[in-house]
Amino acid sequence: MKAVSRNPDYRYRVEVCLVPSQFPLYAEDMGIVVVIDVLRATSAMVAAFDRGVERIIPVATVDEARAYIGRPGYIAAAERNGEVVEGFDFGNSPLAFMQEDLSGKTIVMSTTNGTKAIDLARNARKLVIGSFLNLSALCDWLSEQDDNILLLCSGWRDKFNLEDSIFAGAVMDRLLELDKFGVEEDSSIAAQYLFWSARDNFMSLLKAAPRRKRLEQLKLQDDVKFCLTPDQSRVIPELRDGVLMPMEAPSLVK
Repeated sequence: MKAVSRNPDYRYRVEVCLVPSQFPLYAEDMGIVVVIDVLRATSAMVAAFDRGVERIIPVATVDEARAYIGRPGYIAAAERNGEVVEGFDFGNSPLAFMQEDLSGKTIVMSTTNGTKAIDLARNARKLVIGSFLNLSALCDWLSEQDDNILLLCSGWRDKFNLEDSIFAGAVMDRLLELDKFGVEEDSSIAAQYLFWSARDNFMSLLKAAPRRKRLEQLKLQDDVKFCLTPDQSRVIPELRDGVLMPMEAPSLVK
């Protein structure tokens, strides 16, 4: 087990905000914000881009998404409390998007947690999307950036959750191996320790989570397994003028 901060002369900070309501306390001087909603919004976004989606427009409300139902070239997706909202064909299931040919389509998506976190951080100098699906690609890109980084966990209804925090800890663990990054917040250290406790079996973390019963009732086990499987994609979605687009970075493609 490595020390959390090995280099006292770091140039840039990497920090973890465990719940969205605390974002204003962390946002100052943070140039890059990584929005994380492992189960399932940010995982679905990465998966959709892998299936050929051209753009994703994240919106905060169901009504905003509903306005796109039936419009040519658009897919309206809305999820609340883990379920597809009535009147929509898609929610935030990555596997549902993986079953479709989405080439050239635009998804307009509203979710319980993830799209709200994106809206909260929309004025960041750079906002990107993180999930276990693109863990290594994201870390590779972040390691090359000369800026402070904030890992923003979407949580569950503005409360702490395990999966987002553990993913943030996984990113922390890799970036702190580089001398240029350091940490100043207790929440960041806590996230790294959470990752250490779960890194041998990510699925084990949900066995201890009270929400697992609801996930089982909604028959989301396949989605959960998919979302917790690292490195299925090299796509890094980036927010540009309110629209998510896959980052143009040839070096990210193996």
